[in-house]
Amino acid sequence: MAPESRGTAPGSRPGVRILVVGGGYVGMYTALRLQRKLKRGLRSGEVEILVVTPDPYMTYQPFLPEAAAGSLSPRHVVVPLRRVLGRCRIVIGEVHRIDHAERTATVTTLATGRHGDGAVEMPYDELILAPGSVARTLPVPGLAESGIGFRTVEEAIGLRNHVIEQMDIASATRDPALREAALTFVFVGGGYAGVEALAELEDMARYAARYYHNIRPDDLRWILVEATGRILPEVGEAMSTYAVRELRGRNVDVRLDTRLESCEDRVAVLSDGSRFPTRTLVWTAGVKPAPLVAATGFPVTERGRLRCTADLRIAGTRHAWAAGDAAAVPDATVPDPDAVTAPNAQHAVRQAKVLAGNVVAALEGRPLTDYRHAYAGSVASLGLHRGVAHVFGRRLKGYPAWFLHRAYHLSRVPTFNRKARVLAEWILSGLFTREIVSLGSLEHPRAEFELAAGGAGPHRTPPPRRPSGTGDAPHEPHEPHEPPG
Repeated sequence: MAPESRGTAPGSRPGVRILVVGGGYVGMYTALRLQRKLKRGLRSGEVEILVVTPDPYMTYQPFLPEAAAGSLSPRHVVVPLRRVLGRCRIVIGEVHRIDHAERTATVTTLATGRHGDGAVEMPYDELILAPGSVARTLPVPGLAESGIGFRTVEEAIGLRNHVIEQMDIASATRDPALREAALTFVFVGGGYAGVEALAELEDMARYAARYYHNIRPDDLRWILVEATGRILPEVGEAMSTYAVRELRGRNVDVRLDTRLESCEDRVAVLSDGSRFPTRTLVWTAGVKPAPLVAATGFPVTERGRLRCTADLRIAGTRHAWAAGDAAAVPDATVPDPDAVTAPNAQHAVRQAKVLAGNVVAALEGRPLTDYRHAYAGSVASLGLHRGVAHVFGRRLKGYPAWFLHRAYHLSRVPTFNRKARVLAEWILSGLFTREIVSLGSLEHPRAEFELAAGGAGPHRTPPPRRPSGTGDAPHEPHEPHEPPG
């Protein structure tokens, strides 16, 4: 099955080991398809699929705004890899280096890090690189200290807690300056992540204001900062203009052609000279390929993405494959020979299907298939019952676009179990009122016990229940200009 199969010792491992680096869209969907296609080899032990990923779940990022707004439970926007990839071996860890000449990967796991045993060398026969992307931050003074990201489910729930806690602060204080800063929310980046997160949280906060005796919806100030002249460029100019008009109609201050210059001392300074005291700055202004890409020695583009061929092999190599955010895959649907596919989930899921098929074809000595997919369009939510869409040349707005947004992503979320849970929760959220509970104390779960134990540990008194992202370590943002699907 694999004439060039490599083993470290007789009987030490199966004849063919497929190493999948990353458990995101590409990693999970590729491994899922491989375990279906290689079922016989997996049963007999001739094949092993090894997935190395920092998290034991795949996050369905298009649902993060709804999780932040309380429309979906956090556990329903993640897919447990061990349940879905039952025939694969899941290793929770990180790949730090790849020696493709020797076909080995240097991996650190939770066990190696905890016991100081050092990194583990994992041999492989076929390598699938899908590490995804990380935050592309800019040298903005104060950003690392005060910025909040919106890329992970932890960040989404932390931001929800933070927004509600800022309303608690504003309701309790007599200091007008503190109240103004607490009720000012600045989002940087007018792509899908920034716009959808702002729209959903503004919806939630406006609803929550009815339960505060001294906060009216108009007291909350929402500011969207975008460096270009448009937001949501993928939905087309007409729908982009409509989205701006819709947001401004909800008292959202949309600043186009504007950049964040500084956010030191909890003051957001914009390139147009505006200054906004704020305790909330959400950064969704870009991503870049994961650092692992630069450490592999594989050829990369000027943007740092892996240079790939149309059949999803890494250019100039054998037995090495890549797809997704970290891969520059030629776009065969446009005449420009230098064009590459956009780093978004719509391409990632489809690339994973072709990639898995090509890996199996290579193992069996069959011809490979080139990746080719014409971009179908984009959908975006602007809060409950509002949205924009540009699909197959047709433009939709308002409720139809919002419904299409939900229907599309419900069809794309993996597993029937997850689809049923998401649908049930949507139905229940339509029948009952929103939850407006903040669980910010989850960030310091041992505080009460430390106090009860007489102050043993790092805190002798309970730490202030500070909202997430106000002076903590920097978070990773989400890509602003790439559609989630």
